[in-house]
Amino acid sequence: LLEGILVIVFAYAGTLATSIVVLIFFSIFVQAAEGSTYGIVPYIDPLVTGSISGIIGAGGSAGAVAFSLCFRQLAPKSAFIIMGSIIMSSSLLSAFIHINDQSVLFYNSQAHSIETQKCKISEEDSATELGSPTSVNTTFSEFQEEKYETDLKLNSE
Repeated sequence: LLEGILVIVFAYAGTLATSIVVLIFFSIFVQAAEGSTYGIVPYIDPLVTGSISGIIGAGGSAGAVAFSLCFRQLAPKSAFIIMGSIIMSSSLLSAFIHINDQSVLFYNSQAHSIETQKCKISEEDSATELGSPTSVNTTFSEFQEEKYETDLKLNSE
């Protein structure tokens, strides 16, 4: 949010000294936002971390192209105001990021997790009652998680 505010302040900066000071603080907030963005990538879905990193990187490239076109078509002051407004509005979307088994700003995700665990337990019980082993009831995602953990162990050795 502060990045967008500082971009708009930069658009109205009257002197070179003011512009440099604003850009220094803007840079600090940009680095913090980038670090936090890539810092939560492994928690979104540990099995597809590379794909999520690629999507985030592609989003950065798409933003660079969009803003360069904006600067090409508009006056610099207008382009900075549009850029700052888009940055501020897109930063509000971070409130909707969902990380499994963690609370979210607007609702408690752990309640959903408890319901999911209850469903898994009832599925295992019904499979046992039918005489089939519970290993047959293993889902593909559980298999992927086991493979991921095995790969981690092999890579650490």
